[in-house]
Amino acid sequence: MYRLASGIAILLATAACTTMEDRDGMPIVTEPMVAPILTTPEAQDNLTYAEPEKARVTHVALDLALDFAAKRVGGTADLRVLADPGDERLVLDTNGLEISRVTDHVGRDLTFEIGEQVEEGGKGAPLTVMLNGVRNVRIHYMAPADAEALQWLSPEQTAGGEYFFLFSQGQAILNRTWIPTQDSPGIRQTWEARITAPKPLDVVMSGVAQGEPEDLGDGRRAFRFVMDKPVPPYLIAIAAGDIDFRAIGPRTGVWAEPSVLPRAYAEVGDTEEMVVAAEELYGEYRWGRYDMIVLPPAFPYGGMENPVMTFLTPTFIAGDRSNNGLVAHELAHSWSGNLVTNAVWGDSWLNEGVTTYFENRIVEAVYGKKRAEQEAALMYANIQEVLSEVGNDAPGTALSTDGGYELGSAIAYDKGAFFLRTVERIVGRERFDAWLQQWFDNHAFQPATSEMFYDDMMQNLVASEQEAKAMMLRDWIFAPGLPSNVAKPEPAAFAAVDAAVEAYAASRVIPAAYSGWTAAEQMRFLDNLPATLSAEELAQLDASLGLSGTGNNEILFLWLEMALENRYAPAVPLAEEFLARVGRAKFVRPLFGVLWDQGDWGRPIAQRIYAKTRDSYHAVTRAGVDRVMAAD
Repeated sequence: MYRLASGIAILLATAACTTMEDRDGMPIVTEPMVAPILTTPEAQDNLTYAEPEKARVTHVALDLALDFAAKRVGGTADLRVLADPGDERLVLDTNGLEISRVTDHVGRDLTFEIGEQVEEGGKGAPLTVMLNGVRNVRIHYMAPADAEALQWLSPEQTAGGEYFFLFSQGQAILNRTWIPTQDSPGIRQTWEARITAPKPLDVVMSGVAQGEPEDLGDGRRAFRFVMDKPVPPYLIAIAAGDIDFRAIGPRTGVWAEPSVLPRAYAEVGDTEEMVVAAEELYGEYRWGRYDMIVLPPAFPYGGMENPVMTFLTPTFIAGDRSNNGLVAHELAHSWSGNLVTNAVWGDSWLNEGVTTYFENRIVEAVYGKKRAEQEAALMYANIQEVLSEVGNDAPGTALSTDGGYELGSAIAYDKGAFFLRTVERIVGRERFDAWLQQWFDNHAFQPATSEMFYDDMMQNLVASEQEAKAMMLRDWIFAPGLPSNVAKPEPAAFAAVDAAVEAYAASRVIPAAYSGWTAAEQMRFLDNLPATLSAEELAQLDASLGLSGTGNNEILFLWLEMALENRYAPAVPLAEEFLARVGRAKFVRPLFGVLWDQGDWGRPIAQRIYAKTRDSYHAVTRAGVDRVMAAD
């Protein structure tokens, strides 16, 4: 199904060893790795300008300075190139980068050209370099102040309120706004970085830190990092700020601002146990350390699975570890997504669906089957809700698509997970687990496509024609809707909660047991209440269940969504405070959407709040809300 780009075998045979250091400064000697590229039609990425079959980047070395006053990062990127003789055009992805010079490794100028900018989809502009026989290229550049991957926070946007903060978010194709490289998930690259930042800020990246930071004597320090395993470029990530570290286990720990660190540490205290559980399921954790950083609330996602340094939103902190499925999810990406990666974004379910299934298995191992089944039932409800909105025949409801659909997490994440749950139920957990582990092992540090996944199942899992028919594999992967053989969640998972929903719908009885329910049970109850409620009924729910004062942001979001849908004016100040405090797109976009849908009542409120909050949101969140506010 795929082949190595020509020349790779020679490079592997002749390349020298690289040396890394662990956190204690001990040397780690490793062989450089070069990942294959895929050349089949379904693996062609239309979001990159790169021509990797001709010339491809295998390694990136960054030497960059962070300028918080100008909100810019700049310096050099050294690219190691693999190309056949005669292929002398290296095509890179850029978006807004100011390229001042391109040279070879000894400083001789190379001819380069920046092509036409394509704004749609953030594709940017191609940077074409004429290699003239060289295979090491140095690009001198500066990223723009509005680079979409980077969010520069003022001290007022941090918990400490004293120092600036920076974080990046590269997925899907945003890293081309601060790194010139071939920005495609199918073109994996090793990388290293030297980053300078003003004291006393610390810098972390999604690579292994190389010893202690170097004091440069000019009020700045230099931090070094290495990632010696080939990763897709979107996983190169950086964060810098007033942050401290606390170890959890021998290979796990968490970074956060000093005032946030105690709560963050308490919330992620099960992480080492999760890593052990994940290894028992699907084999060795191959990245060395598993650290996390809890970022300021402007971070647009729940989490991002950057290798060796998962980025997390503080909105998952509930005080009871009830939202730790998020940690399990990002950890599971260390196998599905980081180890084996979708070659194109239309196959993102290979990352997210497999990971969501894996997440649920970790939750079961660490927190028990009841919680896992309840969380699976919430996923199934998400699928049903989306299908009821867009229809079972909507092409975007297939797992494998052309990448042009935005249906949230219900398809790529939840339908993908239920596909694997269904196959597991048909063949049995023991056989399925053995198959999934060999998938990770045999495709480690490589890109993959839906066709490869299907073929692997047919060759290595399916035992008979009858079993293949029962699995309905092609229907699951390539057809819209939900196949008839779906392994539905156990009805008993929420039996008591669903009975309470019925009782409330019939006679407005508020369940006395609510305070003793799990967070999943509370969310199930709130998410299934009648759509239309009076101001008096909403006030009673809030007073009885303590919804406005909950410490769980998932529950607070459901309460605010319900209140705004019913034009409940007393909830508006809390919604305004929430939208000013939180930048997580999962919460922000829908709440603005609810207000916008309320016409003359809600639109003035949305416009007033957004005028104050827009500049505090990451580009990912802003783009989503901008679309909402532009709707008729």
